[in-house]
Amino acid sequence: MSAIILLHGALGAADQLAPLAERLARPGRVVRAVEFEGHGRTRSDRGFAMAHFVENALAALDALRADGVARATLFGYSMGGYVALLVAAAHPERVERVVTLGTKFRWDPETAAREAHRLDPAAIRAKVPRFADALAARHAGAGGWEAVLARTAELLTGLGAVPPLTDETLGAVRCPVRVAVGDRDATVSVEETAGAYRALPNGELAVLPRTGHPIEGVELDRLVGLVDF
Repeated sequence: MSAIILLHGALGAADQLAPLAERLARPGRVVRAVEFEGHGRTRSDRGFAMAHFVENALAALDALRADGVARATLFGYSMGGYVALLVAAAHPERVERVVTLGTKFRWDPETAAREAHRLDPAAIRAKVPRFADALAARHAGAGGWEAVLARTAELLTGLGAVPPLTDETLGAVRCPVRVAVGDRDATVSVEETAGAYRALPNGELAVLPRTGHPIEGVELDRLVGLVDF
């Protein structure tokens, strides 16, 4: 029995990964999408923190033990990839391999401030109302999309101040890791992703052609091939 755990990105939820989970499922394989606390339909009284999201991923790995699975592949989109690598570095015995897509690896105070500034609910509502409506529907069960944005902004500020995923941390990840990025990703550059790849002892770099950052824009066949290798 094998297993794949899917981890969503910032402002995301588990249901975004449902099409991928369906395509990856097959006899003899367990596929589960984790919803980080405070997102989607999952409430939380805690602020957002990478340590908390690592706990959420570990809880999913613990649940696999009931199916007799001790290790799993972790796929993380954007923020989910950051979490996946933190899990792999701290708990190598639990992780078979890691695949990331569109993950931003390098954080500093300036970058964090810039990204946090983009998470203003009033500005989003005024400039991209359809995106605001989508966020409101996605996070209706988590206490509201405005709260998700505020908590995410605080998370990013913390990442900028003390980023937990350093080159030293990446160097501690011994399992195979495929880091992927779209060549049209406006959030994460190919160069930044290549830098993370070079820090990994057993890394592989994949650049997806004609691909931006949103996971909904990635061809499903291409996404399946990225994860299922």
